Amino acid sequence: MKDHGGLTRVLATAAGSLLTLKMMSPLAPAMASQPLPSWRDGATRSRILAFVASVSQPGGESYRPPEERIAVFDNDGTLWSEQPMYVQLAFAIERARAMVAQQPGLAANPVIAAAAAAGNGEAVLTMGIKGLLDLVGITHAGMSTDVFRDLVREWLDSACHPTLKRPYTTLTYQPMRELLEHLRAHGFRTYIVSAGGVEFMRVFAEEAYGIPPEQVIGSSVVTTYALRGGLPVILRESEVQTVADRAMKPVLIEQLIGRRPIAAFGNSDGDLEMLEWTTSLPGPRLGVIVHHDDPEREVAYDRQSAFGYLDRALSEAPRQGWTVVSMRDDWATVFAAPSGSAGSEGEAVNRCAVPPGQDGGAEPTGERGTGELPEQPAVIPGEVPRIEEAPGGRQP
Repeated sequence: MKDHGGLTRVLATAAGSLLTLKMMSPLAPAMASQPLPSWRDGATRSRILAFVASVSQPGGESYRPPEERIAVFDNDGTLWSEQPMYVQLAFAIERARAMVAQQPGLAANPVIAAAAAAGNGEAVLTMGIKGLLDLVGITHAGMSTDVFRDLVREWLDSACHPTLKRPYTTLTYQPMRELLEHLRAHGFRTYIVSAGGVEFMRVFAEEAYGIPPEQVIGSSVVTTYALRGGLPVILRESEVQTVADRAMKPVLIEQLIGRRPIAAFGNSDGDLEMLEWTTSLPGPRLGVIVHHDDPEREVAYDRQSAFGYLDRALSEAPRQGWTVVSMRDDWATVFAAPSGSAGSEGEAVNRCAVPPGQDGGAEPTGERGTGELPEQPAVIPGEVPRIEEAPGGRQP
């Protein structure tokens, strides 16, 4: 995090800043009295709170008016789990299998056949970026945007994470959800800027993060206007239009937001340019990298991962002044504890639990992860580029 005069002094008077936060925050009393309760006390939490206080306190040297308080967040690996594969890739694989079940002739397409094969997508990943983009193009196209959103919503209502045995929508990171709320309570507008498909993310972003559809920026496919039964619809084509990864992130921020953010949050090299773009100007600015270093409660990965590859951005962080969040050391909680009340999140969690005696001894629910990736698609060195390194980036 860059300190351009003022932020250090705010850190030195953190007690007064926290009192100001309590007075300003409209959150529940428990949240207001202890901002970011799922974050452990320490330098990382203090720096984030001090930054928010410094830019939102009227009359302060680092104060920024509300229209300038823009924070952008990557989604996969930053706001929710991305291992053992991107959630949208899991959706595309299941969609391919459903399509083949309805129309067996589709299996003549090698990409669809690879996705429909037994296993967890290994065959698709070995086809490289072109295969992944072809899979997404085929499985996400030929329908209206309304129909697509309904398919995504239906899938999310039934799909379960392969190792944690919980619905994907319950695997958002509790500390990041608290951070989103804290920022908004202090006049920030929060945006998602992710390589994930924009229409895919818009289905759950508002409920999961409080981010409305118009503040979600992502990859997109070509769409066209048409009349169906005399009614206007927007149809999804199979051609990829924009992949919102790497250098395209700041380009899309400039095009669609029109203001440079003052805070950016990511977890991989695919977010490096967004962090650079956000923190390169003078004044109080915050760049944050979520580092997955907790094999007990989630998964530990960075430079050797096919998904969420983090190498250059991690090395650049000290020089750029970016804050690196240790999931292991800085987060007291990773995922929100499932509620057991009827009709609540706990009911959804229970539908994913493995029946006793059928789990091979693995923990079916709860916060603790396996520390391993038994479902991780194989990566063949020299044949399959890491997703973020490949031309075109991740799947739309």
